Amino acid sequence: MTSIDGRKIGHGAPPYIIAELSANHNGKLERALETIEAAKKCGADAIKLQTYTADTMTIDCDKPEFKINGGPWDGYKLYDLYNWAQTPYEWHKAMFDHARALGVTVFSTPFDESAVDLLEELNAPAYKIASFEMIDLPLIRYIASTGKPIIMSTGMASEQEIDEAVTTVREAGCRDLVLLHCISSYPAPMHKANLRQMGELERRFDIIPGLSDHTLGTTAAVAAVALGACVIEKHFTLSRADKGPDSAFSIEPAELQRLCVDAYDAWSALGVAGYDRQDAEAGNTLLRRSIYFVRDLPAGAIITQNDIRRIRPGFGLPPKHFDTVLGKRVKFAVVRGTPVSWELLG
Repeated sequence: MTSIDGRKIGHGAPPYIIAELSANHNGKLERALETIEAAKKCGADAIKLQTYTADTMTIDCDKPEFKINGGPWDGYKLYDLYNWAQTPYEWHKAMFDHARALGVTVFSTPFDESAVDLLEELNAPAYKIASFEMIDLPLIRYIASTGKPIIMSTGMASEQEIDEAVTTVREAGCRDLVLLHCISSYPAPMHKANLRQMGELERRFDIIPGLSDHTLGTTAAVAAVALGACVIEKHFTLSRADKGPDSAFSIEPAELQRLCVDAYDAWSALGVAGYDRQDAEAGNTLLRRSIYFVRDLPAGAIITQNDIRRIRPGFGLPPKHFDTVLGKRVKFAVVRGTPVSWELLG
């Protein structure tokens, strides 16, 4: 179990829902602030930013390997994409202040050390490490040295790469670690979601498991909660119709609100393993079968097949005692419709 801003995160707590703002501000601070407010209204626990500039991500280069082929950003140079999608550093204080005034947690994914320094100045309560950065061990070490909780996505990573990243986090002194299973495809095909990997990550690395979900809709996220996800992260936009770098695989307010409700319900439905009868079942005892007298009998009468039946309601002896009851005498006179009990038998 860990916590962020006092909110507990782990198997004993409701799922922690993160609305990923990413580039869905579409270049406008006002839209970013409106998105934060919408996430709060929908019930999200946190809003997550991304902190970088085009120059901290890459270089402006026209070589073929700096150009994206396929997917939602097909044809973009890396530099141009990040220049379009970045959340300006000068916006961050206003966004942090707005979220805190609303009472919703805000933190970010830093993509280099300068971003960590900015977020430390803003007293970020936690850090996210993106899938593509989990092989950047120097950056991970720098983030972990803050002592803040870390949520790390595992998209594309091999077992060895995950092990190296987890080891780096722990050797730097961070103990509050969440690993998010992630398929780094935008959007991710539902049949490739591979949600059972969350349990493997928890078993192998002794971490709090979760899901960074790039599938369309909320089905995979809710299913993940039923499989033990303690954290769910989804990209969030006010409207996909407005377009933007991440809009195609982001959910809208009605979907986020539904996700928050359904994820909580899925977690609530898990309960605990055991065989005790649930309180909610108590009223249905009358619908079980039990043994009843179906004829009036005088005191001392011997019980025959014609005198008793296995019927509803369930307030008499269980049906398994039917053969034992046959041939016994009744101690007292009984009337039709009396449940058979040991106290009545001689």
